[in-house]
Amino acid sequence: MTEIVTWNIQCGLGVDGRVDLARIAGVIKAMADADVICLQEVSRFLADMDAGAGADQVAELGDLFPGYTPLFGAALDRAGDSPGRRRFGNLVLSRLPVLQVFRHLLPQPADPAVKHMLRQATEVVVEDTRGPLRILTTHLEYHSETQRQAQAWRLRDLQAEVVANARAPGTLPPDGPYAAHPRPAGCLICGDFNIEPDDGVYRRMVEALGGDTPAFEDAWRHHHGARPHDPTCGVFDHRQWPQGGHCRDYFFVTPDIAGRIEGVSVDTMTDASDHQPVRLVLDG
Repeated sequence: MTEIVTWNIQCGLGVDGRVDLARIAGVIKAMADADVICLQEVSRFLADMDAGAGADQVAELGDLFPGYTPLFGAALDRAGDSPGRRRFGNLVLSRLPVLQVFRHLLPQPADPAVKHMLRQATEVVVEDTRGPLRILTTHLEYHSETQRQAQAWRLRDLQAEVVANARAPGTLPPDGPYAAHPRPAGCLICGDFNIEPDDGVYRRMVEALGGDTPAFEDAWRHHHGARPHDPTCGVFDHRQWPQGGHCRDYFFVTPDIAGRIEGVSVDTMTDASDHQPVRLVLDG
């Protein structure tokens, strides 16, 4: 069995106004015996994101999860005072062997009507009980529909590219930088997509990819059928989310991964962030 958790942790800021990464870790450990943990909104030395602390949250979370390899993808990477550059992005913590890592900046087409910032996806290939497993975690733009659409297209194009290269790998030497390393066509993408079920970007994520390239499925709908998504945002924080509880965090999976799903669940009881953690269980 392989367990994966995704959560937008808001840099550890709870609804009570307190930044507490130990609380975040405690919630995750109570929810799952997670093999891979995918976190969005993680900062390094960025005081305006963690109530003035300016902490290295990657290091702190690594300490809170001993035995896991931390793999950080920065969407923002800016000059700053010592001790380090000011960064903000997505973190993967894996206790499974990590075979490869890729970091993808997502498109940011001009949208002068709203504020917006760079977005990123972190991709890892881990060795689970069935062999190499490809996982991407991301956080799409909130303010700009134009950019969310472009970012969804990039994730889809990336999948089509990986599938095409798997089918036609070219001439590969046995070793060196040109040698082949596992990057399977089957994958899952998780994170905060800043979309609700059935909006345009959601539909784009599950549209056919063309040819015989397998399309993504929403893991929740694959497992739960017509049951509405449990809310993953706005359950407790009604200041940022006056509409109340709703879903904007997902696992999208290719059919081979969908066939392994044993469970998809949301912890709707914690107020340790403005979002709720989501757990995916795959069979072994």
